[in-house]
Amino acid sequence: MGNRLVPAILIALLLIVHAQLWFGRGSVGNVSAMQQKLDAQKAANLEAQQANERLSSEVRDLKEGLEMVEERARMELGMVKPNEIFVNVTR
Repeated sequence: MGNRLVPAILIALLLIVHAQLWFGRGSVGNVSAMQQKLDAQKAANLEAQQANERLSSEVRDLKEGLEMVEERARMELGMVKPNEIFVNVTR
């Protein structure tokens, strides 16, 4: 009886491991589906990152553009901000 018990236990364990490989949480099909989801999420992340970079670039351009407009208004038109005193020093 002892001689038959060990192989029976090993076969049962092999069947359990094999069943997990095909039908369990870490099964081949499940891993494939998760890989597809991961690839789709990576693509979505890349698109979002590119959109963020575009928006960041637009914000930077707008800030620099406003600074240039403000500088030209000050130098060429002598404009000042509220509660600011304009002093023109010439040489």
